[in-house]
Amino acid sequence: MNLNPIAIVIAVIVGIVCLAAGIIAGIQIRKNNAEKEIGSAEQEATRIVNLAIKEAETKKREMVLAAQETIQKERADLDAEIKERRTDLQKQERRLQQKEDNLDRKTDAIEKKDEKLQARLAAAEKTREEVKALKKSEMELLEKLSGLTADEAKAYLIEQLSDEVTHEEAVRLKEIQAHYKEEAETYAREQIALAIQRCAADHVAESTVSVVPLPNDEMKGRIIGREGRNIRTLETLTGAELIIDDTPEAITVSCFDPVRREITRIALERLITDGRIHPARIEEMVEKAKREVEATIKAEGERAVLETNVHGLHPELIKLLGRQHYRTSYGQNVLSHSIEVSHLAGLLAAELGADVTMAKRAGLLHDLGKSVDHEIEGSHVQIGVDLARRYKESEEVVHAIAAHHNDIEPQTIVACLVQAADAISAARPGARRENVENYIKRLEKLEEISTSFKGVEKAYAIQAGREIRIMVKPEEIDEDHMTLLAHDIAKKIEDEMEYPGQIKVNLIRETKAVDYAK
Repeated sequence: MNLNPIAIVIAVIVGIVCLAAGIIAGIQIRKNNAEKEIGSAEQEATRIVNLAIKEAETKKREMVLAAQETIQKERADLDAEIKERRTDLQKQERRLQQKEDNLDRKTDAIEKKDEKLQARLAAAEKTREEVKALKKSEMELLEKLSGLTADEAKAYLIEQLSDEVTHEEAVRLKEIQAHYKEEAETYAREQIALAIQRCAADHVAESTVSVVPLPNDEMKGRIIGREGRNIRTLETLTGAELIIDDTPEAITVSCFDPVRREITRIALERLITDGRIHPARIEEMVEKAKREVEATIKAEGERAVLETNVHGLHPELIKLLGRQHYRTSYGQNVLSHSIEVSHLAGLLAAELGADVTMAKRAGLLHDLGKSVDHEIEGSHVQIGVDLARRYKESEEVVHAIAAHHNDIEPQTIVACLVQAADAISAARPGARRENVENYIKRLEKLEEISTSFKGVEKAYAIQAGREIRIMVKPEEIDEDHMTLLAHDIAKKIEDEMEYPGQIKVNLIRETKAVDYAK
């Protein structure tokens, strides 16, 4: 079919127009819808804003009310505090006023007392003048009656008193001379006794020295060591003195304590046998020697128990008995003496029909305190009583120990038997040497005085008591205080002891460090 081009164009134009009209209509519809939505949104926004404004106003009113309540509360608290402070100030003002009133009253009282005092002073001055005048008149009257002036009377009285004083002085001087003469005689007798004691060379040598044989004289130099360090170490560890003199192939060990001397002797013999002599080895050997001596002490205690047939003793009491093996009293071995007293007491008890077992037990333990009397302060009787009670001995044994020197009155047969047995054992010929006991006590007293000072670590009496060697703690005693300490110790020895000749106080301060090359 043939279409007219014009019609086609018109149709196209009409179509375009219709399409444009539709598009415009759609746009208008969407615009209207959008305007409606915008209007709704604006209304909603206006509603929300109004609601927020209302809520804000409500909260504002609430906050204002809360703030007003807080302000009112704080104002009330402040008013109460101000009122309280005002009350306190009023009280303080009243107290101050009272104090001022009291001060005023006291001031008035003081002023009145001052007025009275001034009046009394004036009266006293007036009285003194009257007394002075009266004294002058009395002196004039006395001079007139005696016919002597005051100076002449003074001279006469001085002359009379001088004669009386001279007489009394002569009598007093005579009494002092007699007193000091008696003291001088006593002191002289003591000095003579001490001198005689020192002359007992054989007894002291037998009790205080041991001789150690040497394979050759070259060993003496090794024992002394470089700069004397070996011999110094051995003497410091044991407290004994090694005397190395011209005696061929021998060294003398000197010490008043037999336990120290025995430890030194054993250690020295082992060092000589071993051949390695240096400070570390010396310390090792001394420790071994100490252990060996302790074993000997235990064995000697057990021997004494078996020999006397005394059973049930505490192990510590057996050790204490063993220590008596190295203890002497008046030159008599204390362990042998105790065993002898035990046997004697048992024999006496058997003759009298008393308790033999109890008598032997008390006799064996009667000198128990002598085991440690150089370590514990007090008499050996009191020390023995304390030790027996500590280790649960019966009261009968304790009483016998306490009464064996008549410190208390013996109340039992056993105590009397132990006392008699002790006297018999000590009185037999050759049993005791009084001078040796005094000598030992003097050396022990010398060490006791030296160790009583602060900073002293060890003290050893050597050279038969003519020297005290003192080891001080280097951290407590410095070089400047060494001289002062030596002077103080020497002064105390002079005040508390009596001894012949002089005693050298030798202080040693040494700091050492030991290590081993392995």
